[in-house]
Amino acid sequence: MARGLRLLSRAVVRLRPLLVQGLTRGFSASATEPLHVCVVGSGPAGFYTADRMLKGHEGAQVDIIDRLPTPFGLVRSGVAPDHPETKIVVNQFSRVAANGRCSFFGNVTLGRDVSLSELRETYHAVVLAYGAESDRSLGIPGEDLKGIHSAREFVWWYNGHPDMCDLSPDLKNTQSAIVLGQGNVALDVARILLRCKTELATTDIADYALDALCGSTIRNVYLVGRRGPVQAACTAKELREILGLKNVRVCIKEADLATSPADEEEMRSSRIQRRVYELLSKAASAHRDNNRNDQKELHFVFFRRPTRFIPSENGSTVGAVELEKTALKVDEVTGKQVAVGTGEFEDLKCGLVLKSIGYKSLPVQGLPFDKIRGVVPNLRGRVMSSESETATVETGLYVVGWLKRGPTGIVATNLHCAEETVASILEDDAKGVLRAPSDSKKHGRTGLVEILEQKNVRFVPFSGWEKIDSKEKMAGQLRNKPREKITTWGGLQEAANE
Repeated sequence: MARGLRLLSRAVVRLRPLLVQGLTRGFSASATEPLHVCVVGSGPAGFYTADRMLKGHEGAQVDIIDRLPTPFGLVRSGVAPDHPETKIVVNQFSRVAANGRCSFFGNVTLGRDVSLSELRETYHAVVLAYGAESDRSLGIPGEDLKGIHSAREFVWWYNGHPDMCDLSPDLKNTQSAIVLGQGNVALDVARILLRCKTELATTDIADYALDALCGSTIRNVYLVGRRGPVQAACTAKELREILGLKNVRVCIKEADLATSPADEEEMRSSRIQRRVYELLSKAASAHRDNNRNDQKELHFVFFRRPTRFIPSENGSTVGAVELEKTALKVDEVTGKQVAVGTGEFEDLKCGLVLKSIGYKSLPVQGLPFDKIRGVVPNLRGRVMSSESETATVETGLYVVGWLKRGPTGIVATNLHCAEETVASILEDDAKGVLRAPSDSKKHGRTGLVEILEQKNVRFVPFSGWEKIDSKEKMAGQLRNKPREKITTWGGLQEAANE
């Protein structure tokens, strides 16, 4: 008997971790009922969240809604067409959507077709992952002149986003374009402007964008940054690619490459910054004597910040950008080097300006929102009522991706971000926070379908996207492209319903 009790005790000790693991995987007192989860946004953050939710909770049913008829967010509309390797992740996301416990609802706009309060009444957990679909403003004179676009708008235009298919940037009446910013998105748009068009012709770039680029007269692109080459915000991989473009001369002023003790300290602390600086220094030397008349030119302009946009002779189109020279100063609070104006100005002529100064997320009714930082106040993905010390948790409401941390990082950054938010959901469910035994209002998928049908919303299921996908690929084969994107709302909806 005693020996049997000892064996039983040992068995309990061995099983205890498994029991704890079961709880952390989301099993609670109400585990017999499905855990209904809605993810708003079908970009990387949304799909990584759905993936981790399905794997972490065997009773979870996940519905992904998106305002576009097409899934995958910035993988489709943000990743440059000449970066096909980055888009391979859609294969993983497609497997998530094929899971029987997951459904996609395209062509559904939060705030118009369904409210946040309706989703919270229908689902045990709502995860907002809709990213950043607006732009920061410089707030300087002349910003509304024609010929000035955000980099986001330009990227959406050449990627065939239905919101930007009619953008029509003027690429024929100028030889010079200015890109404000030196991050990866800035390098993307500069590379698309300068790249050999025969190389772009075999990508999934929108057909109208390829036609416009083929007729482009732009031969000089200026990448303007407030700070120096040590502080350039791009990655070495992106920089190496643009520095290696065919028939493009790279222009960097020798004086801009001089470093201070503070710069040297930054490079010792960051391998990425050191590598970026080394690449720029090497490019400056390699291209110094390489000056052929048939070459296009890429200019890295450091230590300059825009102060106003100057109209051309017609008065409505941008003709130049006034730039103030800057110097670096160590901020006493953060200890980082910041750019300060010197009072010296110069004008840089151009006919096209692309502002790559950051994306901005937008709030929806009923959502706590920090307008200054452009994020939702949260604690490990749990939405908080405010940023104050007395803030309370909004039960069942979560955030992930750019809404959670700001518009930073690469596609893979969203994986860790999603894992943290999903861990919070599972923890809350294990504590019994999300599913009360008497709660009979959470109908999940059937409830959402009922709401949409009552409002006559024609949502696009994943099977509808597969029809779009098939049609695009078939059209692409005729032109030796991965796909020929359908770029209008009407065209996408028609293809989904065929």
